[in-house]
Parts: sequence; C-alpha cells; structure tokens
Amino acid sequence: MQLGLVLGSATATVKHPSFEGQRMLVVQPINREGKDDGEPVLAFDRLGAGRGQVVLLTSDGALLQAELGRTTPGRWSVLALPDDRP
Repeated sequence: MQLGLVLGSATATVKHPSFEGQRMLVVQPINREGKDDGEPVLAFDRLGAGRGQVVLLTSDGALLQAELGRTTPGRWSVLALPDDRP
C-alpha cells in the first residue's frame, strides 16, 4: 500500500475494454511526510476521491482483476480515503 496525492482525473478516447466506464485518477505517490515518492500513477477510483485529496493506493492485481476482469492491464486502485485526524 502507498499514500498518494490526487493530481486530477484522466480521460482516454482509446483504452482497454476493461477501462470502459471506470473513473481514472492521476495520483502522485507520497511518503508519510508528504514528499513525492516516485512517478505519478494512473489509479482506478470507486470511492470518489477529489483533486488535492490524500488517498491510500494498492497495486494488488488480484483486487483490480476481481473488479475489472482477469484481462485488465490496470495495476493501481484507490483502496481508502484516510482521515485527516491524528
């Protein structure tokens, strides 16, 4: 699992069939201090995360395959929206 900061949404006119109707976000992985931790990733979102929001990402392929189908090339998905409270 990885913390990430939502940079915005992504749209594509040509995409894998398993991506049809899915909400895709561009997310910058971050560390606990909020600093960048790698390159931005494309993540599937069913929780309604918005731009500027911190999310918990997972790269669990089995989870995404269960949601989008066994042939999906997708890797990252939003797993949770963490509380801001300590």
